Amino acid sequence: MRIRLLLIFAVLFTAITNTYAQELEGNLNFHGFADNREYSRSNRFSETIFGMRVSPEVGLLVDSTHRVRIGFNAFHEFGSPKFTTSIAPVAYYQYMKKDWNFYLGAFPRQGLISDFPRAILNDTLSYYRPNIEGMLVKYENENWKQIIFIDWTSRQTATARENFIFGFSGTYKKDLFFVSHHAMMLHNAGPGIAIPNDHVEDNGAASVKVGLDLSKKTFLDSLTLSAGGLISFERVRTVGGWKTPKGMLLELNMEYHKFGIVNSFYKGEGHHLIMGDKFYTAKTYNRTDLTWRPIVYKNLEAKLVLSFHFVDGVVDSQQAFGLRYNLFGSKSLKRK
Repeated sequence: MRIRLLLIFAVLFTAITNTYAQELEGNLNFHGFADNREYSRSNRFSETIFGMRVSPEVGLLVDSTHRVRIGFNAFHEFGSPKFTTSIAPVAYYQYMKKDWNFYLGAFPRQGLISDFPRAILNDTLSYYRPNIEGMLVKYENENWKQIIFIDWTSRQTATARENFIFGFSGTYKKDLFFVSHHAMMLHNAGPGIAIPNDHVEDNGAASVKVGLDLSKKTFLDSLTLSAGGLISFERVRTVGGWKTPKGMLLELNMEYHKFGIVNSFYKGEGHHLIMGDKFYTAKTYNRTDLTWRPIVYKNLEAKLVLSFHFVDGVVDSQQAFGLRYNLFGSKSLKRK
């Protein structure tokens, strides 16, 4: 199915090139990462994620409004005997008009929904599921930003479940003040051949935060403070009603000369979020990140993060290093 999708986009690519194409575009994205998670003290899952992703794309920019891209995203996990652990297709159409962007196909999540709070969408998705497969609409101007998307994560077959994520996020910013919201819902239905005592599940969450961006008012390179709330929604259909635990979120984010501190505090009821960070099953949780960006140069950025998780009366730790490099270019083509 994925090979057929790439062939269809290749045919469209060739047809457009011969008629309306204005710019031939190329893009190569590299993401290398090492993430060591020592979570045994709180009896959460410890693991080390160590590998790299390479994603080349080629496409056409047509009359500054329409873009078509095809490519792939290959993942190699270090220590694996395989050349690549998995290959995900990249094939999408993008519409761009003034403040609007529309995506349809399989396209990178980085830069679109990568800002979701970990409580709602955990950060392992950037390692193991780098693409959205579905649709996304984005509206953005000087003060407003709003995104709505659907990500189809599993197509129903006789044995495979039907899974999709629906979500939206947005920000309003004026001078020092900002307000942001994020929400998603995972719909988990059964396979075509029914499983006895199996039920459809709905599992999601939403957060709203208000804050101040004081970056221009201090000697620091950046400083933001925010406070808000988190609520999750969960039900197993035909078994029970909605469960809606709630809690309070506080966050501090500051950086100076490539060194930074991010502190996130949660207080409230515990949550069961299938796509969210498992630390939020606790009623009280504090995460402190010490960050350093040793390389920040044009399209290259490296970041080291030392994290401390204060939960259930113990302290878990995490050490992560990531490097992203994006190489791109374009060439004008004459209209025929």
